[in-house]
Amino acid sequence: MDDILVKKSNGPISIILLLIGLRLALIPLGINKNLADIAVKIIFTLIYIIITYLVIIFVEAFLDNLGTKLHKKNVVILHDELVPIFKKFSRIFISLIGLMFILPIWGIQIGPLLAGLGIVGIAVAFALQSTLGNIFGGASLLMDKSIKVGDIIKLDEETIGRVVDVGLRSTKLHTFDNEIITLPNGKLADSRIINFVQPDPSVRFNVNFGVEYGSSISKVRKIVLDTLKKIPDVLKKPSPKVLMIEMGDFALKFTALFWVPGYSDRYDDTKALVVEEIYNALIKGGIKIPFPTRTVYTRQEKK
Repeated sequence: MDDILVKKSNGPISIILLLIGLRLALIPLGINKNLADIAVKIIFTLIYIIITYLVIIFVEAFLDNLGTKLHKKNVVILHDELVPIFKKFSRIFISLIGLMFILPIWGIQIGPLLAGLGIVGIAVAFALQSTLGNIFGGASLLMDKSIKVGDIIKLDEETIGRVVDVGLRSTKLHTFDNEIITLPNGKLADSRIINFVQPDPSVRFNVNFGVEYGSSISKVRKIVLDTLKKIPDVLKKPSPKVLMIEMGDFALKFTALFWVPGYSDRYDDTKALVVEEIYNALIKGGIKIPFPTRTVYTRQEKK
């Protein structure tokens, strides 16, 4: 970065020194005062223009260096989209500041100009409020590392999928129904996001089932655990669990908790296979699975 700054600023600094020398050379010449004043104004105008140019160079070099570091960290959106925008804004902003130093040299008051620019700025801010909100929303999502391309996220029961693109204004989700959902970054930044990939891709889910009253709890637990350990997609660590959760109206209710390598496995046949294998294992082990029943007692009134 310092080599680039030295290379780009060498010429402009030489010109500034030349202009300062020219200004000093005008003093002993004793030329016409009006001509001297105009010459001095031109010299200082050129000096301020060059200084403004140098500041722009320094800021752009800093942003390029920052963008390169972010690109190495896979924060692609900041490097490819936000850095160029920040560079454009910095050029305009620094040029306006340089103009404010130049105008008083020529006797132009900048107070009314600043007031006008303030009103214009407010109007532009209101007009671009939604767009700017989306831009900064996307930047905050990536800087907070909330999501990245490839993550599987869930916003609500109907909005779930894999992140395929995080753009400047919106984020695209590829759902498991093979649809693309486009979400404004401003809305996404304010939403409750469930990320199934962080802190790691493995996911736990459960299968609930019930057995007949009088069944051996330890036997039920052993049968189901042995069944889960035989299924290839079920992880050994964390180990599966079988818990009795309720003594229901007509059954002892259990839940089988197990982990799979990733959320996409939910949409394969893993859960269906687990349910089927648990059912077959319980039947084979002589454990009865009840269905809802009601006992109705009738009483005959004496006449």
